[in-house]
Amino acid sequence: MKVLVAVKRVIDYNVNVRVKPDNTGVETANVKMSMNPFDEIAVEEAIRLKEAGTATEVVVVSMGEKKCQETIRTALAMGADRGILVETDDELEPLAVAKILKGIVEKESPDMVFLGKQAID
Repeated sequence: MKVLVAVKRVIDYNVNVRVKPDNTGVETANVKMSMNPFDEIAVEEAIRLKEAGTATEVVVVSMGEKKCQETIRTALAMGADRGILVETDDELEPLAVAKILKGIVEKESPDMVFLGKQAID
């Protein structure tokens, strides 16, 4: 059974979030980033299924700028088998993320898809 897990790169939960001086968003320059904690739980559960012999392959997918590969590397270090990065410099809206994820699911044909319950950002 192939398991696909969606992961997101977010500001680390230990960092105090600062608003940009022009009030257009959150300051992300020189801020520690990490995998969304709820997505990390989803990756851990997929890896548990693999270790139990229920799953044969764990594939993680992330969308965003090139720096998102750090999040995929974290999942690979945890025990995932493969990672897919959909690289874009555009700010992805939820509908775009859903459509991209739908296309990946159709292409990869996983038996199960794990998602974190929400993003902390």
